[in-house]
Amino acid sequence: MGRTNKREKGKVYEEQAACYLRERGFTLLEKNFRCRQGEVDLIGLHEDCLVFVEVKYRSSFLAGRPEEAVDSQKQSRICIASDYYRLTHQTKERCQLRYDVVAICGKEIHWYQNAFPYIRRGRPCFW
Repeated sequence: MGRTNKREKGKVYEEQAACYLRERGFTLLEKNFRCRQGEVDLIGLHEDCLVFVEVKYRSSFLAGRPEEAVDSQKQSRICIASDYYRLTHQTKERCQLRYDVVAICGKEIHWYQNAFPYIRRGRPCFW
């Protein structure tokens, strides 16, 4: 599958995840935030938290669960991109941060809130 097709397919599932989250009280601020440091699929507000969301899709569990693909290296890149987002956007100073994963497998959707802590260079960092 070509890179363009993968990206287009990813956008379809990111939109599906965004709709799912909106129905559950999530306020979407941005989709596909990209910077040199990395990218974040969805950014929004939920329950007084600024939330950075990674969306993963699998057509079946044969290749493993989609959430398992969000390894520590991917988590670190998301956290670094979240730092840049907060630096370049007006955000509530006292707003808590949260890192979520939306896993889509076939027609099942699972939303893992607080899926991982803030990670920098492969190590959790608890502030």
